[in-house]
Amino acid sequence: MANATQPTETDPRAFCDTVAHPGRREDALRLLDLFAQTTGYAPRMWGPTIVGFGQYHYTYASGRTGDWLATGFSPRKANMVVYIMPGYTDFSHILARLGPHKIGKSCLYLGRLGKIDEAVLAELIRAGLDDLATRWPVSA
Repeated sequence: MANATQPTETDPRAFCDTVAHPGRREDALRLLDLFAQTTGYAPRMWGPTIVGFGQYHYTYASGRTGDWLATGFSPRKANMVVYIMPGYTDFSHILARLGPHKIGKSCLYLGRLGKIDEAVLAELIRAGLDDLATRWPVSA
């Protein structure tokens, strides 16, 4: 069974421009640039609400295969969801310097970007990509 969320042809900047909350829209546009600069990848929409950078193909021991974004974000109503930690490595030493956040299995939940250290976020994005690449080939 493959992942149901797939890349689309929607323009990521146009999507970010449609985010209803002005602060979340501003942060989404900032993240669009931060991720592009940090990863070197062009943004691509995954499904209707996730902006992804790079991708990888996985095959789990269970036989499940699919493609997924290597890193990215989604400006949700409650939080900015950042997909940067594939869930394999403990990045607590970087997270300790980030600022206010919550973490899920492979997601980072942020409030306003003005409350975090964006240089540390860039470091975390890079560390997550480097860690992912030790397990699955990452491509543009």
